[in-house]
Amino acid sequence: MAGNDLDNLKPMEVDTRRSSENARGIRGSLLTLLSRPSPFGNETGPLACGEFEPLPKLSSCYATTASDHESPLTKAKILVVGAGGLGCEILKNLAMSGVRDVDVIDLDSIDVTNLNRQFLFRQRDVGTSKAKTAAAFINERCPWMSVTAHHGMIQDKEPSFYSSFDCIISGLDNVEARRWLNATVVGLVEFDDDGDMDPASIIPIIDGGTEGFSGQARFILPRITSCFECTIDAFPPQIAFPLCTIAETPRKPEHCIAYASILQWPREFHDKKLDSDDPDDMKWVYEKALERAKQYNIDGVTYMLTMGVVKNIIPAVASTNAIIAAACVNEAIKYITFCSQNLNSYMMYMGSEGVHCHTFAYEQKDDCPVCTSTVQKMTISKTTTLNELLQEFRAGPLRLKSPSLVSSGGKTLYMQKPPALEKATRSNLDKPVSSLVESGEELTVTDPLLESIAVGVSITFE
Repeated sequence: MAGNDLDNLKPMEVDTRRSSENARGIRGSLLTLLSRPSPFGNETGPLACGEFEPLPKLSSCYATTASDHESPLTKAKILVVGAGGLGCEILKNLAMSGVRDVDVIDLDSIDVTNLNRQFLFRQRDVGTSKAKTAAAFINERCPWMSVTAHHGMIQDKEPSFYSSFDCIISGLDNVEARRWLNATVVGLVEFDDDGDMDPASIIPIIDGGTEGFSGQARFILPRITSCFECTIDAFPPQIAFPLCTIAETPRKPEHCIAYASILQWPREFHDKKLDSDDPDDMKWVYEKALERAKQYNIDGVTYMLTMGVVKNIIPAVASTNAIIAAACVNEAIKYITFCSQNLNSYMMYMGSEGVHCHTFAYEQKDDCPVCTSTVQKMTISKTTTLNELLQEFRAGPLRLKSPSLVSSGGKTLYMQKPPALEKATRSNLDKPVSSLVESGEELTVTDPLLESIAVGVSITFE
């Protein structure tokens, strides 16, 4: 029956036909888009990934066989990383787009504070796995979907796990995890003997992030566009309060909260670790912080602020999550079907200033330690110790977490793990670097944040 024949049906019959269509995961609007030529096919854009080929025209808006509706979307395999505020929206959008094969991975369990915006969860789900609960909800509500849940850390999966997907959509709120995922997927790109990339090994990452009324979505083609590590300087280091300030001269409500959680709690409870998910623990911190704030005539200590400081919570707004998730899934659809040009390569949504977005091409960083093979150059004093060099790797441009070093001659200077090797190389920490390597010698630096990516650093002495 043609679409315009719906006018001749009774309301109940229309609803029945539409329900039948939805049960198969078919979206008429997308099928219409994919079955006609487009002047804006992917091949016409600055990030051309493939040529758009329209699907055969449908004889009916309500075809009766699954083959009538086969499209790249029904054959794609997509990984959603994170099942929180962004992840729930992303999963819903994929379901509504007719994508059938989806995996979702998340480490967290559902908290009661999630329920106001993470709509795949209910009160009865509190305490259960986000990934498993979200997958079960989508599979039940959308029978055309097959969502596979993975409860655990993304770092626990082998690189081969990530190489099995056509596209990865990231809804993580943790910068370290995003850096690890970025390095892992970039490391999957394979090269032939001539140095040319194997297109089949390039798996795009569509990275989304929100903070209050602001958000961003970006399209990363490993080794082709800028990667997440190229823009690490855009993320400010995590805020930390000096202990001398919170202990002696508090000036902000955050200082009072930090004092209660960092200093007062261990004094009061020697054998118990503060549980930020325990309402009783958080109430205690709030009340102590409020007492200290009154002592120093500081206003602004609230329970919500206490939660934010202790858990380092970034304010979440449901509408922002919906907008950014839609942008991410839109990029996935464009890449999988080639029906339109992909984002090149960064979009910012600034909801606090108005309902508008800003897009631009984020250029690849020439000396990015992940997506380029450039050797980093450093000049240090001859008296600089190995421990001071490691601190520079942590606090400097590389912003590493637990760096290990090997000289170009194969000498292990320092290894974080295993414990036996760490103990064996610990004595090098207090030695000048100049006594361990020659000027101009290249060091190989590895770090858990960068997965299998090794960074070359050339050391020159002043």
